[in-house]
Amino acid sequence: MVIRIAAVGDVHLDEDVVGRFRPALEELSDCADVLLLAGDLTRHGTEAEARCVAQEFGGLDVPVITVLGNHDHQCNQVPQVVKVLEEAGITVLEGNGVVLECTGGRLGVAGVKGFGGGFAGRCASDFGEPEMKAFVHTTTESADRLAEALLSLDCDLLVALTHYAPVPDTLAGEPLEIYPFLGAYQLGQAIDSAPTALAVHGHAHAGSERGTTPGGVRVRNVAHPVIKQAYSVFHLGDHLDHGEVSRLSASGI
Repeated sequence: MVIRIAAVGDVHLDEDVVGRFRPALEELSDCADVLLLAGDLTRHGTEAEARCVAQEFGGLDVPVITVLGNHDHQCNQVPQVVKVLEEAGITVLEGNGVVLECTGGRLGVAGVKGFGGGFAGRCASDFGEPEMKAFVHTTTESADRLAEALLSLDCDLLVALTHYAPVPDTLAGEPLEIYPFLGAYQLGQAIDSAPTALAVHGHAHAGSERGTTPGGVRVRNVAHPVIKQAYSVFHLGDHLDHGEVSRLSASGI
C-alpha cells in the first residue's frame, strides 16, 4: 500500500503570479493522489486573491486540501476566502479532518492553521498578563483541535497539515529570535498523540525541509521558498519503517 502526497505552502498568490504553478499542476495526477496546501495561499487574504488561488489550484484531477495561513487572515476576509476556495472544490480544514479513498488505501488528513508560542525551554507560558494568557490559549486551543481531529479519523495512513511549525528542526536557517512566532511545541505534542505518519507545514521561508517530532513523526517544511519547486511528493506506505517518508522531486518552476 502506497499513497502519494504532493504538498506546497506559502505560494502567496495574486494577479501578477497566476499561472506560475499551473503547468506543473496539470501533471499532478501522474505522480500524486492528493495535493496539500500548507497555508499562506494569498498575500493579504483578500477575496480577490482567493479567486487567484481558486483559478490556480481548482479543477485539478486530484483532491486539494488546505489550511489557511497568517497572510490569509490579514484583511479579515476569512469567510469570503473560504467560500471562494470551497466553491472551487478545495477543502479547507481548521480543527477538523477528511478521509480520502486512494488507490493505496484510506488517507486521513487533519489540519489547523496553528499559532506561535515557541518550543520547549524557550516558549511563552500561560502566566501573567491577560494578553499573554490569551496568546498561549490560542496556541493550546489550536493544538487541542488538531489532536482531536487526528484521533477522530478512521483511516490507513494519517497526515497532519498545519501552517505553523510543530518542531524547531524545520526552522533552522531562520533567526532564533523569531522562532516563537513561527511555531509551537504544542502542535508537535498533538501530532504525537495519534498514529501520524507525516506532518507538513509552511510559514518558515528561510527554514529547513526536514524535522522530527519528539515521538518520531517525520515533519516536512513545504514552504515554496524552501522546496523551490511547484510541490514535493511524499510516498507513504506500510512497507516503510514507522513514519518513514520517501520523497520525490516534482516539476520545478
